[in-house]
Amino acid sequence: MGMTMTQKILAAHAGLSDVKAGQLIEADLDLVLGNDITSPVAINEMKKFDTETVFDKDKIALVMDHFIPNKDIKSAENCKCCRDFACRHEISNYFDVGQMGIEHALLPEKGLVVAGDAVIGADSHTCTYGALGAFSTGVGSTDMAAGMVTGKAWFKVPSALKFELVGKPGGWVSGKDVILHIIGMIGVDGALYKSMEFTGEGIKNLTMDDRFTICNMAIEAGGKNGIFPVDDLAVQYMKEHSKREFTVYEADSDAEYDKVYTIDLSELKPTVAFPHLPENTKTIGSFGDIMVDQSVIGSCTNGRIDDMRIAAKVMKGRKVAKNVRCIVIPATQEIYLQAMREGLLEIFIEAGAIVSTPTCGPCLGGYMGILAAGERCISTTNRNFVGRMGHVDSEVYLASPAIAAASAITGKISAPEELGL
Repeated sequence: MGMTMTQKILAAHAGLSDVKAGQLIEADLDLVLGNDITSPVAINEMKKFDTETVFDKDKIALVMDHFIPNKDIKSAENCKCCRDFACRHEISNYFDVGQMGIEHALLPEKGLVVAGDAVIGADSHTCTYGALGAFSTGVGSTDMAAGMVTGKAWFKVPSALKFELVGKPGGWVSGKDVILHIIGMIGVDGALYKSMEFTGEGIKNLTMDDRFTICNMAIEAGGKNGIFPVDDLAVQYMKEHSKREFTVYEADSDAEYDKVYTIDLSELKPTVAFPHLPENTKTIGSFGDIMVDQSVIGSCTNGRIDDMRIAAKVMKGRKVAKNVRCIVIPATQEIYLQAMREGLLEIFIEAGAIVSTPTCGPCLGGYMGILAAGERCISTTNRNFVGRMGHVDSEVYLASPAIAAASAITGKISAPEELGL
C-alpha cells in the first residue's frame, strides 16, 4: 500500500523507506517553534536535560506575539525569559517588538518553512504550514523542549482523510468558508489525529492565503495536520520568500485514506460558526438578525494581506455602526506596511475602526478586545469556545474577513451583499 504526502515526509525524516498509520517513529526536525506563552515553560523544562545546549541555533524560532507589546508584568517576565534564552544561545530567529508578527503568518513570510519540512511548534495552529507542502503540527512545551535539545520528536504516524476540492468559489467565499464548511460537516473531532490532505482541481482557485487559512484550522477538526500538494503557486511563494531548498512529496496513487470527501467550492456560501464550537456552522441567510458589539479582523487565521484587502473593499466609504467596536490587526509588520502603502489602513480608520500592531491579543482573550458579559463578537479568529475572548457569558461568532467587515458596518451579522456589494 502506498503512502500519503504526510507519511512520505515523516518516513524521510525518520530515515525509513516507508511508514504505516499507527507506527511510532522518531523524526528529525527542520524547525522548532515557540511563542511568549509556551516557550518559558519549554525553557524551564530544558533544565532537566543533561545539556542546555540547543541542537541548532538556526532551526529554532521564538516569536513574541501573544501579549506583545507586554500587557502586564507577567507577560513582560515571560518575554524577558525568552529574550535572555535567545541571547544566551544565539538563536538566529528571535522576533520581538518591531520585528515580530503573528507566528504562523511570520514564519512563511520569513522563508523559515518550505515544502518537505518537518516542523513542530508549541502552539496548536502550527499546522498552518501544510499550505506549503510541509508536515507541521502543534506539540506541548515539554516536546518543544526535547526538540530544542535533540532536534528530534516522536510521532505516531497519522492515517489520513482526503478532501477532493473541485470547482471555483463564488463571490465573497474564501478559504475561511471552506474550512468552516468542512468542520461543520465532519465535526471538531472528525479528523482526530488524522492528516487532512487537500487535493483536486479546485485548489488552483485558492490563493496561498486561502490555503494558509484552511490548514490553520485543521486542528479545529481535531487534525494532526493539514497539507496541500505543491503546485506552481506554492513554488512561486517559496521562491519569493525563501532561499532554502525544498523537497516536493506527492501522495502515491494507491495511498490509503480513512475517508474521501468531495467538496464543490462553487456550491459553498459564506459560513459562520456559532457559539460555542467551530462545528456549529450556519450559512449566511439561514438565520435571523444577530446584533454584534465587536468585530475583530486579524489573527493567524485571517490577518494576511488578502484579508486586509477584502475587509477594506467592504468598508471603503462606509462607517462602522454605532455601538460596534471594530479592531483590525495586520498579522506582521510587512503586512502592516503593505496595507499602509495601499491605503487600506486609511480606509479602516476613516470607517471608524482601529488598527493594532501585530498581536494574537483578542483571539485568546488576552488583550486588545476583551468581551464583557452578554457581548457578542464577529471574529476572523479560529476558536469560539466558552470564554475564549473574555467573559464566560460572551459569545464569539467565527467568519471570514468579508463577513466580519460587513457586520461591523451593519451592526449585525451580515454579508457584503447587504451593502450592495
